[in-house]
Amino acid sequence: MTQHIATFDEFRDAVSAYRLPRVLLVALELDLFTTVGGRSWTILDLAKELKVSERGLSILCRNLAAVGILQKKGVSYRNSRLGATALNADHRAYRGGYLNLIKRHWVDWIRLSESVRNGLPIDHDTPDSPDYRRQFTWAMHHRTLEIAPAIAAQVHMGRAKTLLDLGGGPGTYAMAFLARNPTLRATVCDREPALEVAKEIAGTHRARHRLSYLPLDFSRDPIPGSYDVIWCSNVLHIYSPEENQAIFRRARAALKPGGRFIIQDAFLHDREGLYPAEASLFAVAMLLFTDGGNTYSASETTKWLKDVGFVVVKTLPIKKGTEDWEEGVLEAMVPGPRSKTTVRRTRLSRDKKVR
Repeated sequence: MTQHIATFDEFRDAVSAYRLPRVLLVALELDLFTTVGGRSWTILDLAKELKVSERGLSILCRNLAAVGILQKKGVSYRNSRLGATALNADHRAYRGGYLNLIKRHWVDWIRLSESVRNGLPIDHDTPDSPDYRRQFTWAMHHRTLEIAPAIAAQVHMGRAKTLLDLGGGPGTYAMAFLARNPTLRATVCDREPALEVAKEIAGTHRARHRLSYLPLDFSRDPIPGSYDVIWCSNVLHIYSPEENQAIFRRARAALKPGGRFIIQDAFLHDREGLYPAEASLFAVAMLLFTDGGNTYSASETTKWLKDVGFVVVKTLPIKKGTEDWEEGVLEAMVPGPRSKTTVRRTRLSRDKKVR
């Protein structure tokens, strides 16, 4: 939802919105949800267990209960379903990778003024370690556990036999597409540390025998192989316009005639390039963490795609509430036999502006 700030009170409220997020992060830092587990606790007992003050914990838990993450009955507190599962390190549904990323971002965003002044990511002088890449890959898996199956159910593969998950990290989307399409074979393409995580995740998946791995820096090197579909989710925003156009050329070269290049990202959709607001805010994260990344409009991305030879670029409809980003999936075709089918299917909308 877009927030419009026109008065001082609205400005104050927007700035003060940090308060609840900080309460939530402190609870994570204290391992509060893991400690509470499946029991009910009084503040006295819980404060002793956590080695914190009763006064501080009482105020913290009251606010956690006010938003429903804890449940209060009399003088006792217990976890909500969310607190007992995704926020609890002892539960198999724990989203620790993504929670750790969120905790780090609180500190990172405090340094935003540095990046605004110099135009560089905050850790531009620190190499990206394999350990960090593994942690980040787990975070992306935890982030997309529900999103990927919902998207895979709506982005149909048709008669495609081969799919490349370009920059696929943990392979969460590749596995979701395999689960929906029993004749499909998929390849996850990313850096080696990310693929190590993908192999761990796929180890328990029923379709793992249809998944392969391609270690590659696709921002520099040609993409080997030939595919019916290339799926590219949340990669566009990492790179500069020039880098993205080079990646698009490599993707086109790796697609069969009539193949599909499907991009999911935080696209901007208005003429001035401001909205959705979440897409604009996400560009701030790219300033903090990438050398040249940004968020881009669907129209300029469409132009880049057409400039390198893709045709019939269109936005794929995704049900509201199930999408990763608002109107966030673009499909482009390589000219060939299958593109004619798509032209016929979209004849009624051919005069509409592609966004």
